[in-house]
Amino acid sequence: MTTSTVLLIIVSALVAFALSFYQYLFKAKKRSLVFFFLAFLRFITLLSVFLLLINPVITKKDFETVKTPLPVLLDNSLSVKELGQDSIAKILAEKITRNNSLKDKYDVQLYTFADGFETGKEPDFTGKQTHIDQAVQNLKQFYRNTSYPVVLLTDGNQTIGNDYVYSFQQNTAVYPVVLGDTTVFPDLKINQLNVNKYVFLKNKFPVEVFLQYNGNKTVNAVFSIQQGNTTLTKQNIIFTKDKKAQSVTVLLDAERVGVQTFRAVISSPEEEKNKYNNIKNFAVEVIDQRSEVAIVSSVNHPDLGAIKRAVESNQQRKVTILKPNEIKSLNDFNVLVLYQPDASFKGLLDLNKNAGLNTWIITGTHTDFNLLNQYQQMLSFKMTSQKEDYLADYVSSFNLFATQNIGFEQFPPLEHPFGTVKLSAGTNTLLQARIRNVATENPLMVFSESGASRRAFLLGENIWKWRLETHIKNKSYDEFDIFIDKTIQYLATNSKRKSLTVNNESFYNSGEPIAITAQYFNKNYEFDENARLTIIVKGNDSDFSKTYDFLKGNNEYKVNMDGLPTGKYTFTVKENTSNTTLNGSFEVLDFEIEKQFVNPDLTRLQQTAGNTNGQVYYPLQIEKLIDFLSKNDSYKATQKVKTTKSPLIDWLTLLIILCLSLAIEWFTRKYNGLL
Repeated sequence: MTTSTVLLIIVSALVAFALSFYQYLFKAKKRSLVFFFLAFLRFITLLSVFLLLINPVITKKDFETVKTPLPVLLDNSLSVKELGQDSIAKILAEKITRNNSLKDKYDVQLYTFADGFETGKEPDFTGKQTHIDQAVQNLKQFYRNTSYPVVLLTDGNQTIGNDYVYSFQQNTAVYPVVLGDTTVFPDLKINQLNVNKYVFLKNKFPVEVFLQYNGNKTVNAVFSIQQGNTTLTKQNIIFTKDKKAQSVTVLLDAERVGVQTFRAVISSPEEEKNKYNNIKNFAVEVIDQRSEVAIVSSVNHPDLGAIKRAVESNQQRKVTILKPNEIKSLNDFNVLVLYQPDASFKGLLDLNKNAGLNTWIITGTHTDFNLLNQYQQMLSFKMTSQKEDYLADYVSSFNLFATQNIGFEQFPPLEHPFGTVKLSAGTNTLLQARIRNVATENPLMVFSESGASRRAFLLGENIWKWRLETHIKNKSYDEFDIFIDKTIQYLATNSKRKSLTVNNESFYNSGEPIAITAQYFNKNYEFDENARLTIIVKGNDSDFSKTYDFLKGNNEYKVNMDGLPTGKYTFTVKENTSNTTLNGSFEVLDFEIEKQFVNPDLTRLQQTAGNTNGQVYYPLQIEKLIDFLSKNDSYKATQKVKTTKSPLIDWLTLLIILCLSLAIEWFTRKYNGLL
């Protein structure tokens, strides 16, 4: 309090004493104990009122001792257990966290990490991944702007995340305690395998394998890829002390449609401590995307060659250009491209009524529109004999399949008879027609879907100019060819648009996140945010059955099913309100990344300690580490002063004293007949 406040309090006390003395003692004819008691109560009342009016600020100082934090990071991943260090790790963690000298000097906290980061959890060493960098980032959030040591109990084998060697900040000294035998054992290992998840039927697909050897003598190994009981490829590999890593690339045939599982194996006569990492299972999904496309035209036009080259840019498609009278059967084709159909197409259109092939109709100046009006009802043509040049405007709301604007507005105009085109229900416009700068109501490219039947319409000829313009602009035909390929892909697929769609991988590696996403659409094919989706997963070769609920995300529903054992599974996704269901399957491959290690990563742990001015310790040196940390003068407890200022008017006690003094004074006067 300031000097002026102290003076005011003293004056207030004198005034309160004077007023109480004058009222009860000075005027009293007989001074009894009652009057002295009443004078005291009045003094308390007046002094309390004056103190509330002055409202002095009371300052209080509290002293607090802050210890240096000592986080103990314990590796809770499966690799520690595989190296036989789980019980040792628990003992080491207990010795550090329960040591009295460390607890007196530091604020000791035990954290466990694997693929996550937790505090206060009993370690069980079942983590499927090791993410040391994530643990470091969490420490940075907990102890900002603080200099502290870290005890890291781990084998140093990180499987996900950024390199932890450079993750620790400069004011942190790291003391790794190495879990595992650092003796180098001879070990052959499939370090990495790269393969595409999807391949096409009857194609060859590459498999790239990186092999690694730990040891000092020459080893003759055999590398093979097997499917079931059949060995598909085999070759000899020689490792030496100077050549400990090799890459192998083989080509395999995609002979059957569906998910095909393979096994990569490396073996040798040498005895190995860990043979689990000699085998790596992998799988690919073989897709039959071959499409036979027939381009039918009674006229010769440059558009035919442009479309043929664009479609055949995808090696899974084969194009045949035919006259209408040359087609006797449609069984050999998947998609029909009818270029400017005229009267000669009548027999072909009749034939396709029974075959039901999806068609792409391209109209122009040689088209018989009366014939088209007779054989389809999606578009109604009323054309004149006058010709017109139509430019294209991209419609961004098109949603039948994924596409992008490749610069349609800058493409040359297409030539087409002038007239009106009316669209029926069930059509979706991709390109709108424009005459110079005037937009029209006519479409330029439109798609329709009715059940399993799909059609596309391009209203204009000279599309070859679009392909040429794309090459002039980009020095490549790729953008135009992809646009045409997506059109053919849409027509080559006969599946109906579904209200419930599910996205999942055909196979997952054991230990990896198993995530499945789904979308549910209402009758207008708008994403339904109030859907209730569940999934029932059943094992093909076991009695496993479990139901999961989907959680809503950003325009999708998602479920995670981590921890499923290896094997094949079928699932049923159900929307509970509409009872819409969809079935699927996936396979969990036998691959535990945490079982791949034979030794701790001593080199990286030494680098981490060196970068942070720390030191590497071994389990037998734990007492030495405890003694070093206990006597380390670099980390001292600090004393903080906590100053609290509180105005007297906030004191509830003073208000209670005021009320009590007034009440007691009134009752005393009442009892003694002084009122």
